[in-house]
Amino acid sequence: MSESNTPGYARRLGVLDATMVVVGGIIGSGIFLNPSIVAQRTGSSGMTLLAWALGGLFALAGAFIYAELGARRPQAGGGYVYLRESYGALIAFLFGWIMLLVNYSGSIAAVANTFSIYACRVLGLPDNVVKPLAVGAILLLAGINFFGIRAGALVQNLATTLKLLAVIAVVVAGLAFSGVAAETPNVPTSASSLGSAMLPVLFAYSGWFYINNIAGEIREPQRNIPRALVLGMLTCTACYLLANYAYLHVLGQAGLAASKAPAAELMQGAFGSTGALLIGAGIAISTFGFCNIAILGGARVFQVMGADGVFFRAAAHLHPKYRSPDVALGVLALWSAVLVLSGSYSQLLDYATIGDWIGSAMVAATLFYYRRHEGSSNVFRAPLFPLLPLLFIAAVAYVVVSSAIAQPRESLIGLFIIVAGVPAFYAWRAFYRRR
Repeated sequence: MSESNTPGYARRLGVLDATMVVVGGIIGSGIFLNPSIVAQRTGSSGMTLLAWALGGLFALAGAFIYAELGARRPQAGGGYVYLRESYGALIAFLFGWIMLLVNYSGSIAAVANTFSIYACRVLGLPDNVVKPLAVGAILLLAGINFFGIRAGALVQNLATTLKLLAVIAVVVAGLAFSGVAAETPNVPTSASSLGSAMLPVLFAYSGWFYINNIAGEIREPQRNIPRALVLGMLTCTACYLLANYAYLHVLGQAGLAASKAPAAELMQGAFGSTGALLIGAGIAISTFGFCNIAILGGARVFQVMGADGVFFRAAAHLHPKYRSPDVALGVLALWSAVLVLSGSYSQLLDYATIGDWIGSAMVAATLFYYRRHEGSSNVFRAPLFPLLPLLFIAAVAYVVVSSAIAQPRESLIGLFIIVAGVPAFYAWRAFYRRR
């Protein structure tokens, strides 16, 4: 396989743009909808906040690791490139295989569907518009990103700013609104209960890796990638902690645990139906922004795979004027649209969970390869090496085991999808060697 770099990509993003990518890749609809799951599993407000704080520390560890990897290899492709250089073409292909078939495409389909549901509610549109609107959003974002990284970044900057304003609105309303919730005592919580609560927390913090996929388009990457990752992660951790504190302040532990949509409930209590409508719009904007990040970042991985000859050769093409991976954008958008129309994305994501986290651990482990073979080069270095990556990998192992226990059937199917990539890799390589 060729050791393709990222010829043709233009470095047009500054540190603010890169930070917006990090924040936009992490904050989606989860902080508005899912804190109740954590509250159900912890049993006390103190432990609920502790779970979110620990999740922030885990995510910050991952951000430090990816910051060094991005500084060492400031090129498009992210984890695929690190795995290719550290473990070889097969392992890298399996990573890209699961990303294309399920993870990136499934995430885009699922989140586009969530966007469409909330957009239809805000605009008063009927339910039969949900799927067409979701497909339209995917194709629109792919079309915007066709015009280059600056076009995609402008959309992302706007969407991320608006989603941060939505979180701030929840926090301010929660702290200003006295609420009717009674105080909940901090009852003792077992280690197993806290461990169970960490699973949805860790999922809520994932998504920082998208910036590494577009590292070939960030100015002064050795300086700006680490800054963006750390600043973005600290911003998200602060948002998550403050939002959960606001939920607990208004709803109390029991109320938060019982709520299906805590942000909407809080905003409706503070501002009536207008508040609920505003938070619905905030969720729609937040999910729209995430779809943009996933399309923008995912297409770069498949473009590099095409250049390496382990994906359609045409996918390696960059638009001569806009320097965008136009073919890869089209492939990713069309496959994601198919998943929306088929309705199979939710099930596919259940299958892919275990592979996604295994891939995260393997990418983190590439830091050992680079430290051993390249030493302490003059780039950003993750602190507390080797303890930091070991702790991160251990936390990921916990997520994998917990997922396998909670969803054994889905995890086995997920492993089967990964293994099925092995014959696909050799068949693909043989096909292109004969041409």
